[in-house]
Amino acid sequence: MIESIDIANILFLDLECVSSHPSYDELDETFQELWAIKAKNLLKKGGTDPTGEEIEQLYQDKGAIYAEFGKIICISVGFVVRDADKKLSVRLKSFSHQDEKQLLKDFCQLLNQHYTNPDRHYLCGHNIKEFDIPYICRRLVINQLEFPALLKIHGKKPWETKYLLDTMELWKFGDVKNYTSLKLLAAVLGFPSPKDDIDGSDVGRVYWEEQDLDRISLYCEKDVLATVQLFLRFRRMPILTPEQVHHVR
Repeated sequence: MIESIDIANILFLDLECVSSHPSYDELDETFQELWAIKAKNLLKKGGTDPTGEEIEQLYQDKGAIYAEFGKIICISVGFVVRDADKKLSVRLKSFSHQDEKQLLKDFCQLLNQHYTNPDRHYLCGHNIKEFDIPYICRRLVINQLEFPALLKIHGKKPWETKYLLDTMELWKFGDVKNYTSLKLLAAVLGFPSPKDDIDGSDVGRVYWEEQDLDRISLYCEKDVLATVQLFLRFRRMPILTPEQVHHVR
């Protein structure tokens, strides 16, 4: 299937999220109670309730990955273009903002302007079906924003969302138990790793303590670039050189 797709019609993407508040103590009483219930289910301590310390630490470690307790701070995208000689290059751009609603509006505007046709356009990411797309959709509902055409997936059958290309799913080859990181695939398939001075576990600290969205955006863009390189490897095409990579601001 992917052999027949025009790579210029694919929007590659990745997101970064953080907990809705810097710490568990800063949640209001309702959300503290709701997180405590969530923590008990996640920790699975049998009949023993988790301690206050365990609940707080789990919020610090895991609160961001649940759309009900987290928020999006960056969505980075990449789109591949051809020059007059049909040489490929990729343009990377980030939507990052302290105001999640504004970030989502800007991202949706891109989709509404340039990626509107599910029969022609594609969204591609690593683990996009299990994480990125559901997270974005849930945050759109929470922020009461209208869904772009390619995100109107509620109730659709798998064959109706073939425009969602998941590079982790492509690597599974039907193995439902398999999870493989971008870094591991980069090493196995011989393209530059998306490693940086931070990793996913650092994003919350960099956001809440350093307020450095530019650093987070660059980290996110490197993951998007790695996804593009991985897709090229699936197609048995040459990976992009640094001269073919452009960061758009």
